[in-house]
Amino acid sequence: MVFYFTGTGNSLYIAKQLEENPVSIPQAIHRKPLEFTAESIGIVAPVYGHEVPDMVKNFLKQAVFHTGYFYMILTYGNRHGGAAELAEKLCRECGIEPAYINVILMVDNWLPGFDMEEQKKTEKNVEGQMETVLADLRARKRAVSEVTEKDREAHRQFLENTGKMPADAWQHLLKIGDTCIGCGICEKVCPSASIHVENGKAVHTPGHCQTCLACVHACPQKAIGLVIPEKNPSARYRNEHILPAARHPVPCSPVWQVYSKNRCRLRRTGSIS
Repeated sequence: MVFYFTGTGNSLYIAKQLEENPVSIPQAIHRKPLEFTAESIGIVAPVYGHEVPDMVKNFLKQAVFHTGYFYMILTYGNRHGGAAELAEKLCRECGIEPAYINVILMVDNWLPGFDMEEQKKTEKNVEGQMETVLADLRARKRAVSEVTEKDREAHRQFLENTGKMPADAWQHLLKIGDTCIGCGICEKVCPSASIHVENGKAVHTPGHCQTCLACVHACPQKAIGLVIPEKNPSARYRNEHILPAARHPVPCSPVWQVYSKNRCRLRRTGSIS
């Protein structure tokens, strides 16, 4: 059993290497009761500010997992800032004993810090990283990815910097321009129902935004931007193997689909049961 959270498709792409039909956390979190039983249970999610999104944290806090092997795979871009160690601490705070936590370097989709065109050209060796992870999971390896003092210092610096910002600063990061045509794609990919179309134009409602930037990257008109400068406002990103699906069956939940199995460079070697 594999659960995932995705903004631009990276974590879903990884999740589908582990299981053919992983479960969207934005969908699963609405289920009652939140109780799951399987031989192994995995969580695949990106890290924002070196930690998993708030929705993933809430899912872990609310859910009960019956398994002998609980693991997490965390996708990141520029630096992970000790994400595995932070995730391990979160699990234990939630009463979960993680058997395995690892990180995977992928495209960093944080627009204020990175040019997406440059990111897409940078070799991340996702295939090699996934081969290691798959081998570890098949062997039921018990380990948490190594964290250095430099990683911890990066996270401390991040907390110090964000501590100088208003508490709700990230909730007011998005802006919607006049080129919006009300197509509704942003509404479909948003994991927290924080954006919707009203009177033919997208409207962002702060409060539960996960700052995943899915809506910004998915907008075909580039009508959704940021209130702070971007490295390259004309460049956007989605994982090349994943496209937003045309429909989603459950409110407040994004649904994605594999773009083309033939284009996947990772060779799937079987589900991790």
